[in-house]
Order: sequence, then structure tokens, then C-alpha cells
Amino acid sequence: MSDIFKQFSLKGKVAIVTGASKGIGQTIAYTLGKAGAKVIVSSRKQPAVDNVAEKMIGEGIKALSIACNMGSIAEIQILVEKTIQYYGKIDIIVNNAAANPVYGAVEDTEEWAFDKIMDVNVKGPFELCRRALPYMKKNGGSIINISSIGGITPEPAIGIYSVSKAALISLTKVMAKEWAHKNIRANVICPGLIQTKFSEALWSNEKVVKKMLSGLPLARVGQPSDIAGLALYLASDASAYTTGSIHMADGGYCI
Repeated sequence: MSDIFKQFSLKGKVAIVTGASKGIGQTIAYTLGKAGAKVIVSSRKQPAVDNVAEKMIGEGIKALSIACNMGSIAEIQILVEKTIQYYGKIDIIVNNAAANPVYGAVEDTEEWAFDKIMDVNVKGPFELCRRALPYMKKNGGSIINISSIGGITPEPAIGIYSVSKAALISLTKVMAKEWAHKNIRANVICPGLIQTKFSEALWSNEKVVKKMLSGLPLARVGQPSDIAGLALYLASDASAYTTGSIHMADGGYCI
């Protein structure tokens, strides 16, 4: 029975977590670190990731902060190069960073907003995984893409964001199928409404929350910890036979 718990250990693994300065990303970073991984804490602003990494180190976690704007290919390349420079390998990638600069009708989405959403939410994860591939395939690894229930069921007022998250689901399946022979697994998590700064415009709106909870089986807004445990499973050997899968963590919203 004890062997099953060993399967969740990430001792000796190196994990990159994007969008890790707060919310879901920060909680996943802590969780993977507590499981034994050396964690690259990444987000756009260096002071923010420095702060998170310092707190993690203070709790006995091996962590390194590397700022990276996932909309910049040059910064993504630097993120990969620095990770290899410090740790020599990459075993786990959690693509959590996301952008959604506008709310409203899809026809009102301006070109700059469309491009930013697609660059950060789809192109960024693709480029990070593609550039990490030569290092990951040496020992195998796990890619975890954080999508959204919007990628399954388009949500009002965040139309292009929903489109980008649907594309990320498809990208995950492509990676899973094409890279399986390299011993690399790729899976996707689709969170529902989680109480983070990123989604504050939704969960802080009483009308939106009341309407949502009225038809939600678990009848509560989710927390980042509700996603982190699932990420640990997908990062670890406990999910060794799992790839190309879509994991809903939405309180039953999509039932």
C-alpha cells in the first residue's frame, strides 16, 4: 500500500510553473515543491516571483525565480536556458499563465486584445514546450496545461478567452499523441470558477455567483487548492498511464 504514496513523490524532478506569482499557479508551485520537486517560479514580474520563491525556500522547498512574459518568445527561450543552466534538465511544465484583458461581446474584441490572448494562452505554452522538448525527451516528462471550462462551454463576456482555452485543449491532445513515443505525457486541467485575483471580476459579482451556484452541484466557488492536487497527480508517476486527458475541476458545472 505504501508504494502508491511513493508514486506521488517528485523528488529529483525539475518543474517549471508559469503564472506562479499568485492564485492557481502559486498554489501548484508550492504543492509540487512540497512533493519534492525543484520548482522554477515564473511570471511576468521579477519582484513578484522573487517574493514567492523566497517564501517557498523559507519552508524548505527548492525554488528558483525566473521572470518570463509568456507573450515573448525571447523571454521563453531565456526561461528554458536558465532552467537548464541551474538544474540541467526539465521534467515537468505547468502552463498556467493566461491573459484576458477584455470583457464583453465577442464582436467588440479589438485586434490587440485578440493577439494578446492568443499569444499568451496558446502560442506561449506551445513555444515553451517546443523549446523544452530536447531536454524533456532525455528522461521523459509531464506537461500540464491549465485550460478552463470556457474551453469546453464558451462563457459569456470572455469569448476569445474561451476560444484560446479550447485551442489549448486541442494543443494538449496533439502533444500527447505526437510526443508519447518520447515518453512525454500531456494533459489538461479545466478549472471552473476559482477564487483568484485573475477571476475576481466574476466571483466578486454577487449576481454572477448567485446564478452560477444555483445550478452547481457542489454549490461553492473553487479554491486554488482544488486544482493543485490534480496537478500533482498529473505531474507524478501516479498518472503514468494518463495522457491526452481532459480533467474537469468545476464543481460539476459541466454535467
